[in-house]
Amino acid sequence: MDAKVFDKTKLPSRHVTEGPARAPHRSYLYAMGLTKAQIHQPLVGVASCWNEAAPCNISLMRQAQAVKKGVAAANGTPREFCTITVTDGIAMGHEGMKSSLASREVIADSVELTMRGHCYDALVGLAGCDKSLPGMMMAMVRLNVPSIFIYGGSILPGSFRGQPITIQDVFEAVGKHSVNAMSDEDLDEIEQAACPSAGACGAQFTANTMATVSEAIGLALPYSAGAPAPYEIRDRFCMTAGEMVMELVARNIRPRDIVTRKALENAATVVAASGGSTNAALHLPAIAHEAGIEFDLFDVAEIFKRTPYVADLKPGGRYVAKDLFEVGGVPLLMKTLLDHGFLHGDCLTVTGRTIAENMASVRWNPDQDVVLPADKPLTKTGGVVGLRGNLAPEGAIVKVAGMVNQRFSGPARCFDSEEECFAAVSSKNFKEGDVLVIRYEGPRGGPGMREMLSTTAALYGQGMGDKVALITDGRFSGATRGFCIGHVGPEAAVGGPIGLLRDGDVITIDAVSGALDVALSDEELDARRQAWRPREHGFGSGALWKYAQGVGPARGGAVTHPGAKFERRAYADV
Repeated sequence: MDAKVFDKTKLPSRHVTEGPARAPHRSYLYAMGLTKAQIHQPLVGVASCWNEAAPCNISLMRQAQAVKKGVAAANGTPREFCTITVTDGIAMGHEGMKSSLASREVIADSVELTMRGHCYDALVGLAGCDKSLPGMMMAMVRLNVPSIFIYGGSILPGSFRGQPITIQDVFEAVGKHSVNAMSDEDLDEIEQAACPSAGACGAQFTANTMATVSEAIGLALPYSAGAPAPYEIRDRFCMTAGEMVMELVARNIRPRDIVTRKALENAATVVAASGGSTNAALHLPAIAHEAGIEFDLFDVAEIFKRTPYVADLKPGGRYVAKDLFEVGGVPLLMKTLLDHGFLHGDCLTVTGRTIAENMASVRWNPDQDVVLPADKPLTKTGGVVGLRGNLAPEGAIVKVAGMVNQRFSGPARCFDSEEECFAAVSSKNFKEGDVLVIRYEGPRGGPGMREMLSTTAALYGQGMGDKVALITDGRFSGATRGFCIGHVGPEAAVGGPIGLLRDGDVITIDAVSGALDVALSDEELDARRQAWRPREHGFGSGALWKYAQGVGPARGGAVTHPGAKFERRAYADV
């Protein structure tokens, strides 16, 4: 890249590097080995979610070093820092999951505070797990300094007796084990085989869904989201991202130039087309909120309704992220969607070019069946569907990718926590045809809006995945399959209809028409609402108490601050 001359009179770092009054500030920078030239170059935050909590994060430190080399090569000064991650797979099925969604806000907030406190001019953010991806993208849009997102990459598939497996198979093995359909020895063997490398869960679960979003929304370089974590090509993407962010600084291209209403629609489109995680319906409104754009669950659901499902990816399909990358990556998926009119081609991206310009050199690969042409889809409507009705006035969401039957009706079996429901499932204390209701697990009531993969996987492992339904004001993992409805709003903790249900109430779910109803009159619901009393969540202080005080409804992304609409001035303009 050619050397650029940067005018620091308009960059945030001028507040710590320029003029006689900043001599003390520069002393700290000299203490870290920086030269005078480096101090007076743009300062680029290189934020990673590296930690030793899980394989999805473990390769991020290595990749951050490649980003730093790219920044330095393009006459910028990289400043590396880390933030937290709560990894859903390890937090799953116990109280630790309450920390998961809250961690998204902590990630966004901590990146914001670090950038603000040290006056960095640009940001390259690396993330590898379900909440760290949207959290990092939220920070980029909130700060609105030139930014590029880097995904840490997916894990490689495991192998169990000659069959490819993912972590989903281990969760479902627990269900098989509970009904004596799998031995202790087999369970031990499969748990040791499922995760053979660094990287995020390998199928189109939440991490890979949001990685796909990062390219479609324009914040990541083309192809960068697809390469598995162990592949050395990841370092080349990271190096290029470091160089490219300096080009964005020179051209003053910012995240809010990229994350527009059309870009959000593109993001929702790739989620539906890939059979992605229902959690995207939570994270896309949260990213939109940072840009001051109205884009809630119903807006996401409308895109899902009109988008064909074309990528045959697990958990509903046959392939994993590695397979998609090796046949053409996210650009292959976007190419067929663009060619058939499902994407906005005029959206700007971090390449400095539009989606259509990025896709111009992408060629369709006819020698693969991971992604089908958008005019010959697996199904004509998206892999995720929004629901609404008297049980969910503020909406709900269900993944239908791979499902044959998309209608279900049955009596409610109510549980006031995930633990209660999991205990009933583990002991098979339910009936075929039941609608299992897990409530008081919403953003405020949980607090933290837990995922229910342990319960849904156990049901599937028992062979009951299509014989019962499950609804919750909490969430489901991207690995969940079966008739599982999440994000039911209003949540039980604020008196939503899901909190008024009683055992035996007949619930009808229709993913074809988009309805979620209970066979109760308005009068009966009103009478029950008058008798309803709030339920304590059990947290009287600490981070989760604080989160519960400020978190909003799932419909708007479960956000915790007013957003860009109420912003007086973006950080980029300090």
